[in-house]
Amino acid sequence: MSVGRGRGGIEICTGPLLVNIFRFAVPIILSGLLQTLFNTVDAAVVGRFGSATALASVGSTASLTHLLVNVFLGMSVGAGVAVAQAIGAGDREHVRRTISTSVALSLLCGVLVAVIGVLFSRTFLRLMGSPEEILDGAATYMRIYFAGMPAIMIFNFGSSILRSMGDTRRPLYFLLCAGAVNVALNLVFVISLHMDVAGVALATVLSQCGAAVMVFLCLTHLPHDVRLEPGRFRMDAKCLWKILRIGVPAGLQSCLFSFSNVIIQ
Repeated sequence: MSVGRGRGGIEICTGPLLVNIFRFAVPIILSGLLQTLFNTVDAAVVGRFGSATALASVGSTASLTHLLVNVFLGMSVGAGVAVAQAIGAGDREHVRRTISTSVALSLLCGVLVAVIGVLFSRTFLRLMGSPEEILDGAATYMRIYFAGMPAIMIFNFGSSILRSMGDTRRPLYFLLCAGAVNVALNLVFVISLHMDVAGVALATVLSQCGAAVMVFLCLTHLPHDVRLEPGRFRMDAKCLWKILRIGVPAGLQSCLFSFSNVIIQ
């Protein structure tokens, strides 16, 4: 069952194994690199065209945002594994249920992280010992960033689902588009509108929303027997348990390095 083949998917079980592994892995590596550059681009733009205080405000949030996000992004690993197992078993109905559950879980995780981030950003920054002169700017950046967390979660869960079908290219293309939009909006908001910290945060959120829309539309246009159908959008308890059983340990593992960075900062 090669759901994604012919639409950017890779059938890794046939053909030269080493070549297929590279074709599958390189887009994932590049996608991970691009995602880490969003905060870097924000800091570069606001540092070049904004104030030193704005640059310090954006830079001081990186380790904390990564900590909160990585806990839940591990869930996307569980979603991808669960979908891949269903594909391998040839159970198309189970694939549909798992995809629907994964997207519903991404929305739930996104809303949860958004609420935590918006309500407690300033508290977290104070616990980290952030200087008073950058506290307002850093809190503003975090609140706007976390307000867009549902879209960020949808993109990451959706990308994990596509990768489980052998399609690692389209998530990379979507992320490239989002990165270009992020740079353009950063320049408009900071240079033309003089929004500084709020501008770069808003640019990141809007670009990630665009990527989330592209991934969601992609999932709704998969082959009929495995596509996401918004009308049948619901959680399945067994699928949810399988995702959490794999995703929770992955999330805890991925957040450990971020936690150490927060302590050091």
